[in-house]
Amino acid sequence: MADENDTENWDPFPSSSTDAKLAQIKPDTPQTRSPTYRLAYDDPDFLTLEATRGVRLQLELMKPEMTLAEAGILSTVVLFGGARIPEPGQAAWAARNEGQKARLEANSRYYEEAREFARLCSRHSATSSGSKEFVIVTGGGPGVMEAGNRGASEVGAPSIALNITLPHEQAPNLYATPELCFNFHYFAIRKMHFLLRAKAMAIFPGGFGTLDEMFEALTLIQTGRMQPIPVILFGESFWRRVINFEALAEEGTIAPEDLDLFSFVDSAEEGWARIRSFYDFA
Repeated sequence: MADENDTENWDPFPSSSTDAKLAQIKPDTPQTRSPTYRLAYDDPDFLTLEATRGVRLQLELMKPEMTLAEAGILSTVVLFGGARIPEPGQAAWAARNEGQKARLEANSRYYEEAREFARLCSRHSATSSGSKEFVIVTGGGPGVMEAGNRGASEVGAPSIALNITLPHEQAPNLYATPELCFNFHYFAIRKMHFLLRAKAMAIFPGGFGTLDEMFEALTLIQTGRMQPIPVILFGESFWRRVINFEALAEEGTIAPEDLDLFSFVDSAEEGWARIRSFYDFA
């Protein structure tokens, strides 16, 4: 029986979830078996049509946003880096030859730096604001991403994972907070969620995906479409070897001051110090 005093939650109409359950116990007839009889919002064939792409884009934007808002996540530190970089002492699972294997395993130190950096961010968030500020967010995969979620879990702080469906993609790493682990179909919406709450970006050595995310954020900041945040590149020797940033300025394709949009560090402590200095807290 409804509570006559419960005016705040009063709704005289059945909920959509109630109707979806009732639809499952409908009489079995040719009419009810027809796909056209399904409730539109409970019809996966309809929701995956090309014509309903706009609805799916909206749903992928709304679901994580509503969940993160309900969880009270105020700001994040985005941690990018290579999925192929192994934990120290572990074999490089994606190496194609001995040379790659040696390089990836030599870069395993970045796994530990990412892990420690995530600990530092997460300790601050846990002690200063109930784990709601500077919450680590990664792409949810292995390698450096796993290290980020792992570091947060080791100090009892939540962390976010934004996974993407790919033909060769593995399951999410086991260190992300399960209730804050999301899966995306659309790269564009996933990218939005990486940046919507970002107060800093930590970029470790990685491949095309890491470079893609890094340059997109730098472009948004450069063009004034996003507020400046610390963009921290871990491993100066790696980045200077793979990208000649100064050449871009020398050629005039970027302004000399654009080189100030990011900074290089080589340790977790140095990276966390850059964030503390930018936001002026101890």
